[in-house]
Amino acid sequence: MRLRSHALTDRGRRRPLNEDAYACDDALGLFVVADGVGGHAKGEVASQESVEQITGFVRQGRPLIEAFMKDPGRDEKREQVRRLLESAVQSACYMVFGLAEMDPSQKGMSTTISALLIAGDYGVTAQVGDSRIYRVRSGMGQQLTEDHTLVNYKLKQGLITEDDAKTMKGKNVITRAVGHKDYVEVDTREIEVQAGDRFLLCSDGLHGYLQAGEIEGMLLRVSPEEAPAGFVEMANERGGRDNITVVMVFAD
Repeated sequence: MRLRSHALTDRGRRRPLNEDAYACDDALGLFVVADGVGGHAKGEVASQESVEQITGFVRQGRPLIEAFMKDPGRDEKREQVRRLLESAVQSACYMVFGLAEMDPSQKGMSTTISALLIAGDYGVTAQVGDSRIYRVRSGMGQQLTEDHTLVNYKLKQGLITEDDAKTMKGKNVITRAVGHKDYVEVDTREIEVQAGDRFLLCSDGLHGYLQAGEIEGMLLRVSPEEAPAGFVEMANERGGRDNITVVMVFAD
C-alpha cells in the first residue's frame, strides 16, 4: 500500500501565535497533529517538541514495524506496533513535563496529540486531548478518535444532553494533555486500512467548524494536494478563532 500525505498549518485570524505542530512521514507511515496549550507558557514548544519526540521514538522502533510487516499474522507483533506508538506518546509526555520543570517560564505547557501509524493494512491511532482523526471510506466519513473534553465527559456520564452540549460554557476545556503531568493515559485503537482510505488529522481549529458531510465533500471537489488549503480556507472564512492544522493521508 502506498501512502501519500499533504499538510498545512495556519495561525488563523484571532491568535497571535501558531501553537500547533504536525509531522508527516510517508515512508514510516507516521502522521501526527499536536495543538499546544499554555499561551505564554510556551504551548508551541510543547507541541513541536512532542511531535519531534514521537517521530524519533517511532523511527527507532522501525525494526518492530518491519518484523510485523514480514509476519503480520502474529498477534504479539501487532501488539508491539500498537505499544510502540503508545510509548512514543508517553515519552513525549515525560519529556515535555521535564522541560517545564527545568524552566519556570514553561511551567504548565502541554499539548494535545492525535497520531496515526500505518503498517500495510494495519493501523493504530493514539489520542490525547481534542484534536481528531477521521477516516473516509467509500464516500463515508467516520471519526476514529474520542475527544478528551469536559463536555464530552459530561455527555458520556449522562450529566448533560446533546442540546446542552451545544451551548455549554467551557466547551474547549480538555481533560487530558501531554506534558501536564509526567504521565498521561493514551487511548489507542487498532484499525484496518484499505486501499482508497483517506485520513484527516486536524486540530480543533478546523473540526470546530466542520459540519456533517463536509470532509467527504471537500475530497470530491479538490485534488489531494489542494485539500489541506481548502480546509484551512473554510475554517478561516467561518471565523478562524484558533490555529488550524490539517494533515491528509491517502492510502492507495
